[in-house]
Amino acid sequence: MNIIDQAHQAYAPKTSVIRTDKSTEHQLFSDVTVRLQKAAVDSKAQFPAFAEALHANRAVWIHLATQVADDENALPRDLRARIFYLAEFTATHSAKVLKGEADIAPLIEINTAIMRGLNPGAVV
Repeated sequence: MNIIDQAHQAYAPKTSVIRTDKSTEHQLFSDVTVRLQKAAVDSKAQFPAFAEALHANRAVWIHLATQVADDENALPRDLRARIFYLAEFTATHSAKVLKGEADIAPLIEINTAIMRGLNPGAVV
C-alpha cells in the first residue's frame, strides 16, 4: 500500500452502525425468535436445541420482567404491567411447551408483536 492509499484509508469516513436501545432490543428479540422458529421445525428430533431456544427466550423475558419491575424504569406504569404479564405468560407457556402440552406459536407471535412495536416500519 502506498502513501496515497494509506491517506485514503486513514481519512475515509468510517461506517459503523449506531445502535439505539430499541434497535438492540429488536435484534435480541429477532435472534431469539429465529431460534424458536428453527427449533420448532423438528422439536422432537432436535429436542436439546428446542429446549435451549425456549430457555433463551425465557431468559430474555425474565430480564425484561426485572427491568419493568424496577420503580426507576421510565416506561409508563401500564406498559410495564403488560410487559410483566407477558413475561409471566412466557414462563408458564414455555413450561407447557417443553412438556408437550402446548404449541410454541404463541411465544413466536408475542415476540413478533414486540418487534413490531420496537420498530413499527420494519418488516418482521
